[in-house]
Amino acid sequence: MRADKKNYKLIALDMDGTLLNEKGEISDENRRAIEEAQANGIHVVLSTGRSILTCGAYAKSLNLSSYLVTVNGSEIWDCSGNLHERNILHSEYIQMMWEWADTNQTHFWAVATDKVWRNQMPKDIFAHTWLKFGFDIADDSLRESILQQLLSNQQLEVSNSSPTNIEINAVGVNKANGLLHVCSKLGISMDEVIAMGDSLNDIEMIKAAGCGVAMGNAQNEVKNAADWITDTNEENGVAKAIRYWVL
Repeated sequence: MRADKKNYKLIALDMDGTLLNEKGEISDENRRAIEEAQANGIHVVLSTGRSILTCGAYAKSLNLSSYLVTVNGSEIWDCSGNLHERNILHSEYIQMMWEWADTNQTHFWAVATDKVWRNQMPKDIFAHTWLKFGFDIADDSLRESILQQLLSNQQLEVSNSSPTNIEINAVGVNKANGLLHVCSKLGISMDEVIAMGDSLNDIEMIKAAGCGVAMGNAQNEVKNAADWITDTNEENGVAKAIRYWVL
């Protein structure tokens, strides 16, 4: 284990499967730990695959005062609602992936700057600015086939946020690079960051952080990449990690 207990200055938290329980709620224990961390001058940053449209209310409810890394690092916001960085996924790739989803009748979602589309798309895909596309495919062989096609395209960043889905951003867009941007704004290093997550879209930040924490419910590849494994998202794993490593 490369991490040790020291003065971490930033806590980066994935949301689904990490901060949130299976009902999409933040437990009282997690809230208290985050409140105590902020009271001690530690930055708490949501680092999520969600867009600002679907994570902003959570940040407000936690009274977060730092930055938000959203859509796997496609956008970085401050808690006053100001956009600091945006990395788009070109419409031609969105069109291609939507055609795959339509042909194979898979569930999908697509994140534009103004809306999250689920299992339907606008008439003119090229009239929108896109950040991410996602497939949710229960069939293992079909999911693997589409995954391999995506991995062969060097202009795409491919990950997941659950074992049955695939998430696609523009190449180079990931949570680690998003946090690097935030650290540069705050004048701290990634060595002073503790990052927590459960899925493949969390691996890069878990590897890059001074302390990478996998949830007890994390995918095995994430656990193998982490310095430490906490309890599950149903057992206040975030709070336990904050109290062990930070408070």
